Amino acid sequence: MRQRRVANEGLRPRRLVAIAVSAAGCLGLSAAGAQVGGEIAVPSGQVVTYQDTISTAPGPGGLVIRFRFVAPAIARDGGTVTPEVAQEDMEFLCRTYALPRLSETGPVPDQVVISLADRELPFGEASPDATQFFEAYRVEGATCIWEAF
Repeated sequence: MRQRRVANEGLRPRRLVAIAVSAAGCLGLSAAGAQVGGEIAVPSGQVVTYQDTISTAPGPGGLVIRFRFVAPAIARDGGTVTPEVAQEDMEFLCRTYALPRLSETGPVPDQVVISLADRELPFGEASPDATQFFEAYRVEGATCIWEAF
């Protein structure tokens, strides 16, 4: 599992794809029922809330859609959820939250990225105190297939 506990370490140019926030895609997704700030039940029992969805322009790997969630229990100081448990929650969020919403965002992406952060963060901005976990999945039918970055 890839963990990004210090955002500065994770912003490597070779891994960053030029990010373009699709306002229309985000608004369409929100209008279709992705309630910002609404709690989502996950297998670990931790409190997870939806933050936003980021759509990226096609890059070398194709279209990527990121579903971002806030999960305070992953915090390195005082958190109760381990990276392994968070990984299970992210797979669950891909399968039960992201997949049903993909048809609402437009073309089917080549990759879905699920991210958990211990606090709400602006997309792409470094925050050394934040704990963040990211997982990437390939979509095959109704299944999320984990992919290494």
